[in-house]
Parts: sequence; C-alpha cells; structure tokens
Amino acid sequence: MVTQCAARVPHIACAFRAPYARPARGLKEVLVCPWNSASPVLALADDLSGAAEVAALLRLPARLELDPARARQPPDTPDALAEWASGSVRTAVVTDLDSRQADPESAAEAVRALLAGSGPDAFPPRGIPYAEGGTGVAPAQATTATGREPLLWYKKADSLLRGNVGAEAAAFAEGAEAVVTAMALPGTGRVVREGVVHVQGVPLHESGAWRAEGRTAPRSLPEALAPLPTVCLPVGAVRRGARALAGRLKDAAAQGLHPVCDAETDADLTVIAEAALSLGPGYRLLGSGGLAAALGRIIGDGTAHDAPTERIHAAARPLLVVVGSAEPVIRTQIAHLVAAGAHHVTLTPRSLVNADADLSPNTREHAHAQGHSPAPARTVFHSGADSDPGSAPAHAPLPSLAPHAVTVLSIDGADGIRPAQARHLVCGLARTVAALPGGPDLVLTGGETARRVLDALGITTLRPVGEIHHGAVHCRTPEGRSVVTRPGSFGGPDSLLRIATALRPHLLCPPAAPEPSPPKPPTAPPRQGVTQ
Repeated sequence: MVTQCAARVPHIACAFRAPYARPARGLKEVLVCPWNSASPVLALADDLSGAAEVAALLRLPARLELDPARARQPPDTPDALAEWASGSVRTAVVTDLDSRQADPESAAEAVRALLAGSGPDAFPPRGIPYAEGGTGVAPAQATTATGREPLLWYKKADSLLRGNVGAEAAAFAEGAEAVVTAMALPGTGRVVREGVVHVQGVPLHESGAWRAEGRTAPRSLPEALAPLPTVCLPVGAVRRGARALAGRLKDAAAQGLHPVCDAETDADLTVIAEAALSLGPGYRLLGSGGLAAALGRIIGDGTAHDAPTERIHAAARPLLVVVGSAEPVIRTQIAHLVAAGAHHVTLTPRSLVNADADLSPNTREHAHAQGHSPAPARTVFHSGADSDPGSAPAHAPLPSLAPHAVTVLSIDGADGIRPAQARHLVCGLARTVAALPGGPDLVLTGGETARRVLDALGITTLRPVGEIHHGAVHCRTPEGRSVVTRPGSFGGPDSLLRIATALRPHLLCPPAAPEPSPPKPPTAPPRQGVTQ
C-alpha cells in the first residue's frame, strides 16, 4: 500500500495531507512516500527558543517538553490526549535537551537517551489505521509490525552553528541510514554555498556572529559536523528536483556518508525535505528553522502557525519582557518598547551575584514611580553542576509589577559582560523573575534565558499558539499563562514592541512617525554667465 505525497509544483510543496488529500493541479513530479500520514513527529533541539521555533513551524498540533523523559509519553491534558489517542491526526512532540552549553560528551548522551526510546515500543498504539477513502489514496506503512507508527525524526541545530553541533549530529546518526543536513535560513539572510554558511553574504567565520562565543566559528559545515562523515551536495543538485536529489542522498548513504545540502531559498529547502521524506524513516533530517519550516509546508495542517492576534487575549496579569541576550540590536529593541510606554528596569551584574547590592538608578526611579519599595533580596544558590556558594546568583531586589503594565527587565552591560560570567548572571536573572508575585505573562529573549526562567518557575510543558513574527513563538502553559520565546539574534528594531503589542494591544502607544518636512520651494536655475 502506498500513498502519493510530496508532489512538487515549482516553488510550492504539495502537502502530505492526510488521509485523503488529492495531488495538486499542475504537479510536475510525484514521489511515493513510505509514511503513514498520522506518523508522529519527534523533534529535538539544543535550546528552548529553537525548540519553540520548530514546534510552531511544523504546523501541527504540538507540545513542547522541557523534560526529555516526557517526550515519549501521551499528553496530560484532556483535549490533547483525545486528539493524540484518535490516531487520525499527526502530532508533534518537540524536546529541548538544554545542551547548548553542555560539554560535547554530555550533549551527545542526551541525544542518545532520547533516541533510545525510538524502537517499536516508543509510542503506545493510537486508535486504528484510518480506512481508505474515495480518492484512491491509501496509507503506506500504516503501522509497524508491532502496531506502532514509525517516527519522523527532526534535529534542530543553530543556523550559526553554535553549540555541540558535531557531537549531537554524530549521536543523532546512530541507527539511521543517513542524516540529511540543511542549515540555510534564508529569511534571516543565512544561506549555504559550497558547504559554508554565509551570513548576509559573508562567510560565517569571517562575520561577527560569534563575537560572544569566545572562540572561532567553524569554517564549513563538514568541520562543524565532525566527527560525522559527510559529503556536500551543491545547490545545482538540489535544483534538479526531489526525485534526482533522493538518488544523490541514497548514493551518499551507500558510501557511509551523510549528505550536507547547499540551499539559498525556501524552495531549495522544500526540495531537500521532500527528497529525504520520500526515502522513509531511515533518513533523518537535521537543520535550522528553515528546514523545519519546509517540513511543515509538506506535512503540516496549519495548526500553531501565524495565529491571529485575536487569539491572544490580554489578561489582568502583568507582562514582563526578560532580556538576557547581548546582541547589539537589543538596545534598539528596548528603546522602541520604552518609547511606547513600557517601564525599563535594569539590574547590574553585581546585583545578580550579591544579594546586598544596590539597584541600578533607573530601577530605583521605576520603584518610586510605582509607589512601592523594591522587594527584599534573598540569596538562593544555583543548584546546577557548576554551583559555587561563593559566586552563585541571588535574587536581586526588584519592584513589584503593576497589573496593567508592560515592564522590560535587562542586565546592565555598560561595563561589559565576560562570557564566563554570562550563565551565572542569567541564572540570577531567572531566579529574580521567579521570585516575583502575580505570575506575569512572559516574553523571553535568548534560548538560555528562556530555559533558565522556566526552570526557575517549574514550567515543564508548553503548547504553541503561533508565531508573532519569525522566531517569536507564542506558547501557553497548562495553566493558561502566555510565554513568548525568541532567539536573541532574531527580529528587527521593533521586535519587542511587536510582541508586546500582540499580547497587550491596548497598553502601549507606539510613537507616531514624524511628519515629513514640507517640500522646499523650487529655485530658479542659474542664468548662463551669472555667478551665483
């Protein structure tokens, strides 16, 4: 039994719509897909903002798990459980391994631990295979021999190649015929040419994208993916179409190599995803959010993608924007938010590692304006493996948040922040947020900041609602609290303002654009022979 899917129209992917979709008109190529159209997707990422990005881009009913042990368990909310148990809907589970800052061995082991549950008993059986419909399209490989659907695996990696890319890729490849890699993210000006990531036309290792990493960026994808044995496929091979590319992927796998695909456009990424999917569960996908979006265009049903702002209800609780990123654009983003009426609270690095430290001047002014004193500080030591009572982060004194207000909280980096100090400061920032009463809705920039804040709050599961803009993913906790995550390097100057306005449409007043100056009256042209 086979199902026709992934029909490719120029620049458009015909979705794997299930169970009774007809191929789109005008298709030039039809691939046979060896997937049950309700096979679950299991995706993993090395940081929280990347995991949330994938959960939204897949366009499927999804849940985001911060505890990898829960990734293979049924959902625990009644609606989600009913949807999952029906067996007729493809669902996705995306897991944040929180391994971006781990050592390579620990990061690889985290991937292996999740893969270890991917055998025939990884997911309990769901419902029954759906019947054939009147379209003549039948499900292929509806279940495995043991009655379980095959898993569709996706590994999210940072498009700038930060983190333990090679160690995790090698672990992800264990047990697979091949891992197909595509790291381009065209929407942000990041493309791959001849196996090299380019950022706005500049090779990654020559750009400033790694300025906060304290080390040099890899010169190529094969270097970043080592020790995984790879072969680069040029964009010309991609643009020959999904069927031809699938043949190249199989040839690489037959030689024990894992294909790394050049890509410059979203259409390129769609072809790569189509080709890999046509080869079945033995081929796993590894890539940026761009490849995840391509996968969503093929298998998604529109869920949790570009949700209209009408669904985002303003609440009585405060809105707190927590900025832990050191990206240069952040200052401009905060300035736009403050100009629209948000309160800005900055904490000095000293206040996050010393419970007796003073607030920065504008934090004192904010507390006075709100008519209350800062909350008393109390020291709480970080419980991670790098705990050190002498340098552990503390709760900084912070004014209470007004219920109908937008507050942005950031670290004062005027004196510079050393990379070795950054994680302690983010942990202190997270504990400060967790100590606030009232359970504010949250906007969290930077994957490390987002994860540490949610850990401090004890939040382990999120359900995506949609994207406010590229990379800014709106989720809800089981209790209905809004959490928006966004990579630190994403978004234009008005990013934070757009997010806050989507969550609280009536609280902020963006400054009006200045009126254009009246045109100057035309001047008479100089007369010939007369000096002006």
